Amino acid sequence: MRTIMLVGIIIVGLVIGKLFIFSKPGSDKSPVGTKGSGGKTANSSGGGAVPVNVFVVGNETIENQIFASGTVLPNEEVNLMAETSGRLVKLDIKEGAYITKGQLIAKINDRELQAQLQKVAYNQDLSRKIEARQKKLLNVEAINLEEYDVTSNNIKLLEAEKEVLEAQLEKTEIRAPFSGKIGLKYISEGAYLAPGTPIVTIVQSNPVKIDFTVPEKYTPDIRVGNTVKFSLDGDPSTYHAKILAIDPKVDESLRTLRVRAIAQNPGDRFVPGMFVKILADLDANKKALMIPTEAIVPVLKGKKVFVVKNGKAQEVMVTTGLRTDKKIQVIEGLQQGDSLITSGIIAIKPNTAVKVN
Repeated sequence: MRTIMLVGIIIVGLVIGKLFIFSKPGSDKSPVGTKGSGGKTANSSGGGAVPVNVFVVGNETIENQIFASGTVLPNEEVNLMAETSGRLVKLDIKEGAYITKGQLIAKINDRELQAQLQKVAYNQDLSRKIEARQKKLLNVEAINLEEYDVTSNNIKLLEAEKEVLEAQLEKTEIRAPFSGKIGLKYISEGAYLAPGTPIVTIVQSNPVKIDFTVPEKYTPDIRVGNTVKFSLDGDPSTYHAKILAIDPKVDESLRTLRVRAIAQNPGDRFVPGMFVKILADLDANKKALMIPTEAIVPVLKGKKVFVVKNGKAQEVMVTTGLRTDKKIQVIEGLQQGDSLITSGIIAIKPNTAVKVN
């Protein structure tokens, strides 16, 4: 009886052991198969094409406008100064008044020069009389030619001395070189002036000049004779000026070109020194390549974009130009018809397979 029970226990143990051995490989295969399946799915996802949005590059027409800051300058301005020394005996000006060209502004004491000029005039009169008598004597050979030449030369020297004195007298009068407004005077009547002493400033503010600068890349588009618009702070009106001159060289430090325009100012609305805002309309570009700004990727050496070629993303370096609120002009790097990637750019690398949505 005991033998039968022992045999039964052994048989049951063998059966359980075989079942365990049989089930162990199956349990191992099941997880391995799951893991392998999961790994295969991940690899398939990583190696698949990345869905992207594209923008087909084409020609567009853009208005070429330049916004700049400018300064109002007088048409003419001069700081009158004394050319000779002496006491100021007359200052015939009214600050802020309008004067005409050639009007006397200041007079320096010239009594000494007038006396010297009178002395020269007396000597000239005497020399002419002597010369007339000697000429008669020369005709009858009463004197030699040398004596007559000395007297004739003396007359010429006195004439030259007279011209010097007249030039010095001219320096004692300060006159307006052009019509304009008198500024604030620096001295008062009775002051002693030395050469170079400032007296007053004259400003001609009709018309006025307007100076502004533009980036050097717009140099070919700025032309003499073009009209620009400008406005003042606090004034909703728009005014016009004509380009008068362009600086023949570019500022090396700022890489800008200085431009000068001229505007009429009949009511003295524009005061020299004022700040103005300039708007210059240049020739419209009808073949501009404009792309969305979000497609641009800044890099160390400039800017780049990604385009689709043969189902893959290709990196292209670009040079940009004008910018609007949503687009930017591409000057170099792209051509009309290129498929530009505009989404998922951060996850894209060169030669990444892409799928166009």
